[in-house]
Amino acid sequence: MNRLVNIFSQALRAVIALKLRSFFCILSIAIGISAITVIVAATEGAYQKAFDIVATFGPDSILIVGGAEETRGIARREKTLTLTDAEAIRSAFGTAYMVVPMSNVRNVIVSYRGNRYQTSVVGSSSDYSLAWTWPVVEGSDFTEEDLKRSANVALIGHETMRELFGEENPVGKFIQVRQIPVQVVGVLLERGASVGGGNLDNRVVMPITTVMKKLQNEPKYVAVLRVRFEDQENIDRRVEELKTFLRAEHRIPDGESNDFQVFSSKDIIKFLVALTGSLVAFVGIVGIISLIVAGFVLANLFHLSVRERTREIGIRRSVGAKRQDILYQFLGEAVLLTTAGGLCGFLLGVAASALLQYVEAFPIHFSWKAFAIGLILSWIVGIVFGLQPASRAANLEPIEAIRS
Repeated sequence: MNRLVNIFSQALRAVIALKLRSFFCILSIAIGISAITVIVAATEGAYQKAFDIVATFGPDSILIVGGAEETRGIARREKTLTLTDAEAIRSAFGTAYMVVPMSNVRNVIVSYRGNRYQTSVVGSSSDYSLAWTWPVVEGSDFTEEDLKRSANVALIGHETMRELFGEENPVGKFIQVRQIPVQVVGVLLERGASVGGGNLDNRVVMPITTVMKKLQNEPKYVAVLRVRFEDQENIDRRVEELKTFLRAEHRIPDGESNDFQVFSSKDIIKFLVALTGSLVAFVGIVGIISLIVAGFVLANLFHLSVRERTREIGIRRSVGAKRQDILYQFLGEAVLLTTAGGLCGFLLGVAASALLQYVEAFPIHFSWKAFAIGLILSWIVGIVFGLQPASRAANLEPIEAIRS
C-alpha cells in the first residue's frame, strides 16, 4: 500500500512540476470531453423532452391536420376537414371519448383599455382544457351553450393575460378581438415554450362557431381535429383506421394520396429525435476526433518527457525501483492529467450547453451519466495512449539510462 502511495505522490509531483506539458494535455482532453458531455446531455434532454411531449400531447391522442403532406406550410394548407368529419368520427369510433375540431387565426390584434397585443386566436369546441389536459387556473372553460349561440367568450393564455391585464384579474372583463367585444371566462395554466421554441401561452381560445362565423367567415371547414381514445394501447391501429375512414368519407380514389395527415405522440417524438440527432451526430464526430487527437498529443508529450527524464528514471531504477513502479508512475501521471482534463471538459460542456440552450432553446439535461461517461472516457484515453510511453520508460536499463 505504501508503495502505491509513493508512486502516486511521485506522479502528482511530476504533473505539478511539468506545467507546460500538463497544460496542453489537460486542454486537449477537455475539448474532446466537452463535446462528449454535450452529446450525452443532449440525448438525455431529448428523451426527457419526449416524455414531456407524450404527457402534454396525450398518449391516447391523435391529431388530424387538413391538407396533403406535400403542402406542409400551415398557411398554405388546403381546407379539407369539416365539422361533419368530426361528427362522423364521433359516431363511428365507440372508443373515441373526445373529438375536438379546431381552427386557428394568426396575427390577430387584441386590446384592453389601450393595451394592444398581437396573438393567435384558436377556435375550439367546449372542454378545450380537457382535450389538451391544460387546466383552467382562473375562471372556467366555455360551455356547449356558448358553442350553440356563437358566444363572444374566451380563454386566454398567461402571456396574453400579462400583456393585456398586468396584475389585474382578467376573468369577467371584456377584450376587443378585431373590434369584437369578447368576455374573458378563464385563464389557462402557464406552459412555456413548445418543441419548436414558440410560446404556448400566447393565445386566445374561443368557441369554434364564433371564430368560424365572426373571424373567418367560414361555414364549413376546420384546420385540425383532435381525437382522444379510451383504448390508448391500440393507438397505432386507430391511426390506420382513421386514415381508412377519412379516405372513404372524402371519397379519395385508390392510388391517390390523402388530403389530410394523421399524427400521434410517436410522430412528434420522432421529429424531436431527428432534430436532436443532427446535432448529436455532428458533435459526436467532433468529440471522437478531438479525443483521438488529444490521445496522440498526450502520447507524444509523454515520449518527450521520457527522453527528458531518462537520467531520473535510471537513478530511480538503480536505487531499487521496479519496472512496474516506473510503469505505474507514468500511467498514474497520464490518468491524473486526463482526469483533470475530464473535469475541465465537463465544466466546459456545461458552459457550451448553456450557450446552446440560449441560442437554440435546445433540450439539454445533465445527470450523473454525462459526468461518469466523460470521466471514464478520459481514463480510457489516459491508459490507452499513455501505456506505450510508460512501457518504454519502464523498460529502460538503469546503467544505460544513467550514462545517457
